[in-house]
Amino acid sequence: MLKKSSDCTEILVGKAASIDGSTIVARNEDGYGPINPIKFVVHPATDQPGASFTSITTGVNVPLPDHAFRYTGTPQADQSDGQYEESGINEFNVGMSATETTATNARVLGYDPLVDDGINEEAMVTLVLPYIKSAKEGAQRLGALLEKYGTGESNSIAFNDNDEIWYLETAGGHHWAAMRLPEDSYAIAPNQTLMQEVDLNDTDNFLVATDLVDFVEKNHLNPTPGNFNFREIFGTHGEDDAYYNTPRTWYGQKLFNPEITDQQPTDQDMPFTRVPAKKLAIEDVQFFLSSHYNGTPYDPFGTYASGSADDQKKYRPIAMDRNQCSSILQIRNDVPADHAAIQWIAMGFFAYAPYVPFFTNIKDTPVDYQNTTTDVDVENVYWLNKTLSVIIEPHFHEYVEAVNAFREGCQSYARSRVAATDAAINGDATDFLTQSNAETAGEISKRTHQLFDDLVKHGLLLSKTAWEKGQNL
Repeated sequence: MLKKSSDCTEILVGKAASIDGSTIVARNEDGYGPINPIKFVVHPATDQPGASFTSITTGVNVPLPDHAFRYTGTPQADQSDGQYEESGINEFNVGMSATETTATNARVLGYDPLVDDGINEEAMVTLVLPYIKSAKEGAQRLGALLEKYGTGESNSIAFNDNDEIWYLETAGGHHWAAMRLPEDSYAIAPNQTLMQEVDLNDTDNFLVATDLVDFVEKNHLNPTPGNFNFREIFGTHGEDDAYYNTPRTWYGQKLFNPEITDQQPTDQDMPFTRVPAKKLAIEDVQFFLSSHYNGTPYDPFGTYASGSADDQKKYRPIAMDRNQCSSILQIRNDVPADHAAIQWIAMGFFAYAPYVPFFTNIKDTPVDYQNTTTDVDVENVYWLNKTLSVIIEPHFHEYVEAVNAFREGCQSYARSRVAATDAAINGDATDFLTQSNAETAGEISKRTHQLFDDLVKHGLLLSKTAWEKGQNL
């Protein structure tokens, strides 16, 4: 039985919608429980004639190309039920984020049920990212694999290169469609089938399963003939969507299009893509992925706005206890290709954890990002940040000022490190960037350990059993 459930939140930003011309694919991996230890690794390029991949979870066996490109990944520390590499960037500066859990409606599943022996989330990055040279190739390769082998889950998957972002949604056991994100737009994906009108004749901007049109027509699945609304045909529109999913889209669009005032958190017809009111920076993406309805009555911490206890528990927040690893895949266009790709990583509970920029043209990752254990050990970054969340949450308002100052300081430091690395790079880029990453991560880990030390010591002063002799005399 697969352990993954509805989880994750994703945001995509086209190059004309970003402040510096980058393409951005970003996602929180939320996992199936509060504990799901994650590490950050890099796989070297490999010659592998005759190799194949066999899934631990489904048993599917897939022949592999003879050569695998170098790529980064954020797999599980415990791989007894699969790698779940989740997100990374390869040596051709192509990013892949997999997956955003979605849902296919019961009518479609009656004609194309999910399969037990196909390609699921745990295998997708491993089977696709090492073998593609563009975002569109990613959608094409994954789509072909889904048609041939099927899948046992409903998911969305995103790819980016320096020019394009492609977003793919599965539908049933063997069907799918993909769209090219408009360059001037952003999109938010919160565990729903979201693509709307698909132009079946526009192969520059849309790709679909080879038999998708015939499948829909044969089984009378399209309620509005003449249009091909993927969300309407394949998606769900239940009460669980209104309280678990759509509020996250509402909040993101509230942040990035504040001029729109007529949307409600439970609206089922919000557009998938929008042109932002102003261009978006990495910091905007970080804030969204770390947010919990800040400034609204629905904030579970009640930070900036008054809300009833019921309001504060009404909607599923973006930052939550099931946060595991957040990756922002940024492919830049204002620097040479050998250092254009950055994977920003935060581990733990993202309301508290800082994002660290990792150039991906590297040979290795820092020890405390790859030595994640299944048991608690604050000498690795995953458990350090998870432990911090246990300390902070009971005293959120007591600690929030210090935590925000810490995160903002790390954010500024990260920006300065990216700029310094861009300016100083010379010689062998791979060696230089590997060392630069180690220095950046080392400083942020040092600051995180210092915050840990400060909060533990302060927390010891907050005990309800504190008592001094003679205090009531």
